[in-house]
Amino acid sequence: MVGPKPPCGATNLVRRAAGGLRTLAMQNDLVTLERDGAVAIVSLNRPDRLNAYGWEMGGAFVRCMEEAAADLEVRSIVLRGNGRAFCAGLDLSGDVRERITGRSPAERVRNYYERFRASHRRMQLVEDVAQPVVVALHGYCLGAGLEVALLGDVRLAAEGTVFAAPEVGIGVAIDGGLDMRLCEEVGPGWAKWITLTGRRFPAEKALEIGLVQEVHPADGLQAAALALAREIAERAPLAVQGTKRTINAWAKRGMTEALKFEAMSTSVCFVSDDLLEGYAAGRERRPPRFEGK
Repeated sequence: MVGPKPPCGATNLVRRAAGGLRTLAMQNDLVTLERDGAVAIVSLNRPDRLNAYGWEMGGAFVRCMEEAAADLEVRSIVLRGNGRAFCAGLDLSGDVRERITGRSPAERVRNYYERFRASHRRMQLVEDVAQPVVVALHGYCLGAGLEVALLGDVRLAAEGTVFAAPEVGIGVAIDGGLDMRLCEEVGPGWAKWITLTGRRFPAEKALEIGLVQEVHPADGLQAAALALAREIAERAPLAVQGTKRTINAWAKRGMTEALKFEAMSTSVCFVSDDLLEGYAAGRERRPPRFEGK
């Protein structure tokens, strides 16, 4: 099988799987990309950190998704996480004050804004890939992990999966569009219930409110996701892709303008004392003491 160039900065591997299936694998330390027939499989790959999400992983993720999308033999994509979780959220290691600097609060707000807008552009690239994306969720799907999951088109969860959007518990407003994508999927009431409380909830609740479309036993999740992706891949690709584009055009109308507003609104939170306290509390595993400043 001839495949695209390695997207993630590493070795191009071709191996023969059981039954004679040839699978093309592109991989680096953070994300892997494999080909299983007409299905591409993109996997978050920091199992030792429960696939905690950061800027570098985000870059590798986007490159792999773009590479899969550019392959004309790929008709659907499975997105999953290696190890015990899909993604346990943002990587809180390190000092948040070192991430974006500036000579004044105003300059730091501007710099945060530009960083968020760059992140929005990357996420929209993933959201706009032509092929449908089936997301397989297990273990934890928290914060940034839930944000990534909502970039896909259909979500399947394993029994026992835990969901949450815990941003308010670390002193920051949502910055990547998770709140608006939740509104699209589950409506504003449930979106507020999820984001304003930071409460954790199980796969059964996610199914009830429409956040996921199917729940499977943990040992059957990956097979179910691959089967669904293969079913989609067997349909007429131009019709499938045209239908996805039309649905997205309707569901995501106004998203570009709203993301600009979100980036500016959240940038102010990122220079707050509450943010520093929230990150410190997370690292120290203690309840935060917020003062609203």
